[in-house]
Amino acid sequence: MPTTIFINLAVSDLDRSRAFFESLGYSINEGFSDENAVSVMISDTITAMLLTRGFFAEFTSKSIIDATTSTEVQLALSAESKEEVDAMHEKALAAGATPAGEQDHGFMYSKSFDDLDGHHWDFVWMDPEAAAGGAPEMSIEDIRENTTHS
Repeated sequence: MPTTIFINLAVSDLDRSRAFFESLGYSINEGFSDENAVSVMISDTITAMLLTRGFFAEFTSKSIIDATTSTEVQLALSAESKEEVDAMHEKALAAGATPAGEQDHGFMYSKSFDDLDGHHWDFVWMDPEAAAGGAPEMSIEDIRENTTHS
């Protein structure tokens, strides 16, 4: 059985967040969704659990950050092509996301956005040859030169 990742994210408006992820084309697992949580099926092995802030707080003794002012994590999802990166990014922006930069290194292409609660997401395409270990060496200056932040 492959390892599954469950990404738990605190959200301020569960219904609005559900609609946002549905507009990206992701399905909802109703068996694990209720008034406190929405289970977003990103793939067979990736699930985003959107939790009300109160419900999220039940699982931690730490304070919950405001993702619009602090970074907790950067989430990157692979795409099959540059065109898919562009299409998914456009869907996210049309659903209310905020653009958060892009990268084009030739062998790797990505576009980023912050979702409705400020969580940072990237859609990334990588040339299959580069993904297999053939990526060209790049300096930090090369990376900075080909990266924009919104």
